Amino acid sequence: MSKKKEEKKGKRGEKNALVPRLRFPEFRDAGEWDGNTFGGAASFLNGRAYKQDELLDKGKYRVLRVGNFFSNNQWYYSDLELEENKYCDNGDLLYAWSASFGPRIWQGEKVIYHYHIWKVLEKSWVDRNFLFILLGYETERMKSQSANGLGLMHITKGAIESWKCFIPKIDEQKKIASCFSSLDELITVEAQKLATLKAHKKGLMQQLFPAEGETVPKLRFPEFRDTGEWGKLPLSKLVNSLDAGVSVVSGDRPAKNSESGILKTSAVTDGIFNPLENKVVLDKSELQRLKEPVCKNTIIISRMNTPALVGANAYVETSLENIFLPDRLWAAKPKSGTSIRFIAFLLGSEKGRAALSELATGTSGSMKNITKSDVLALEISVPLFPEQQKIAACLTSIDELITAQTQKIETLKAHKKGLMQQLFPSLDEVQG
Repeated sequence: MSKKKEEKKGKRGEKNALVPRLRFPEFRDAGEWDGNTFGGAASFLNGRAYKQDELLDKGKYRVLRVGNFFSNNQWYYSDLELEENKYCDNGDLLYAWSASFGPRIWQGEKVIYHYHIWKVLEKSWVDRNFLFILLGYETERMKSQSANGLGLMHITKGAIESWKCFIPKIDEQKKIASCFSSLDELITVEAQKLATLKAHKKGLMQQLFPAEGETVPKLRFPEFRDTGEWGKLPLSKLVNSLDAGVSVVSGDRPAKNSESGILKTSAVTDGIFNPLENKVVLDKSELQRLKEPVCKNTIIISRMNTPALVGANAYVETSLENIFLPDRLWAAKPKSGTSIRFIAFLLGSEKGRAALSELATGTSGSMKNITKSDVLALEISVPLFPEQQKIAACLTSIDELITAQTQKIETLKAHKKGLMQQLFPSLDEVQG
């Protein structure tokens, strides 16, 4: 064998070893990671299922369930005594194995945990924080390969216990855990900044728009303090039309640059328009039926959706000639002398969303709709055009800060994901 071929073989052998591509300097000569399973590294203890008569509206203990695993909201309560291994303390490692997958280090008071959650007890040679990160890293693959169930998706105890994983010596585990802990703290700080910006915007909107029963806002720009009361007009006086697209047969992926796509109703949520929420249209006959492309300086409104999302709306900044509206979304187009961006802020406010939701009808508990005539007749309070523009510009500047902060967080999360792929060995590469 030639020297060149021997070098190639050696490099391939190094790549296929049980070591990550990126390693802290002090561990580069520490040898391979140990192949193991989650069942070999930890014990997974189930909570228990509670009968309704065992739970009270208010009782001795709170019951952590999968529905509030990450939010801590909407607790069950129990008057039962805490059972051994059926409760978690501050610092315990938990894993939601049904519906809402993923690990969590519990921070809070002692609570009972529900049947759909495992308490994870690591072995003496495993660092808890490292195991938390490793579980999070492997969860996406576990979901795609091991999750099952016709209704509520779940991962079985046997599946997670037999799942292959790689674990280094305890000192390297702690170093990796410390690295990701610092990164998570940074993400948390940036997320708090984002929450503060959103709260500031919400509070400012409450000041810049008149309260219920009022005709002027509490906060007004100096040049408009003597311009009188806001007028009340139906939406039909402010927009030219509400135009919907059509329903067509589409694919199961987003459209690429040169392809046409049709928006999903999920493209509009919480005042945000996400054009990536679309489905490609490939059939020639269906392409000919498409109408109402996404146009800038319009408001997209969801006319048919779940009770929580019907009436959801968002401003469109940029035209997308190859992306079209379905029949369940309207495009509101402005009349001359109307700031459509101001109208978007007004309709997207708590008061505006509530007003649109009140128009919703339908016998189905899961799907409601609003009619074009009702929306066009909806009366809203508006100032003169210059004040509309001023308010819209003010709130737009905050939206730009929110967008920049959101992108910063997404960049940090992408960095974390990439770092994980470098700091953990790949089973595919080892087997390759």
